[in-house]
Amino acid sequence: MTETIQHHLTDALLMAYSAGTLPEAFSLTVATHITMCDTCRARLGAFDSVGGALLSQEDGAPMGAGSLAACLAAAKAGRRATPARPRFDALPAPLMDYVGGGLADIKWRSVGMGMRQAILQTDDRATARLLYIPAGGAVPDHGHRGTELTLVLQGAFADDTARFAKGDIEIAGEDLDHTPVADSGADCICLAATDAPLRFRGLIPRLAQPFLRI
Repeated sequence: MTETIQHHLTDALLMAYSAGTLPEAFSLTVATHITMCDTCRARLGAFDSVGGALLSQEDGAPMGAGSLAACLAAAKAGRRATPARPRFDALPAPLMDYVGGGLADIKWRSVGMGMRQAILQTDDRATARLLYIPAGGAVPDHGHRGTELTLVLQGAFADDTARFAKGDIEIAGEDLDHTPVADSGADCICLAATDAPLRFRGLIPRLAQPFLRI
């Protein structure tokens, strides 16, 4: 895609992704951004090269009985989402594997105020969800008890910090309270990954939170 992305991944996230230490939900979000972002894909390649060079300098160690089988089983259980070149599907390639198709195959669930979500199956260290915000709609004012990565797949949203359009990723920590609002011209679809529940200010969102798993 043409590089118009303004908000990118941090070095820390790219290095953790390269090392395979991110929770699956974060790994999926990073992989999806990388398929959309030439800049971050090139930076990841540099980190992968450094990691490979460091591994090549390590001394070998003898393998015990069953080591190969254990290694293959661990790789299968914790496989890292693999970034690919951009495709012309409605969803980037890593997401298509989790959704089982394109936008039409997403199993949306209403969360009120015209918004919908679809929780994706990942490991229990973090949660990944697709979020649909109607044009002009707002996510209730909230803070964070951990880290939240929000990647825009369609449309755009803005908060007090900046505007985020297709391919942009917002990295929110415990120091950020915000009210994301979708642009009025188009519905917004995002991929969001969180490693802790959000901290809503309003009573109704707080009451609904356990049922919506946000």
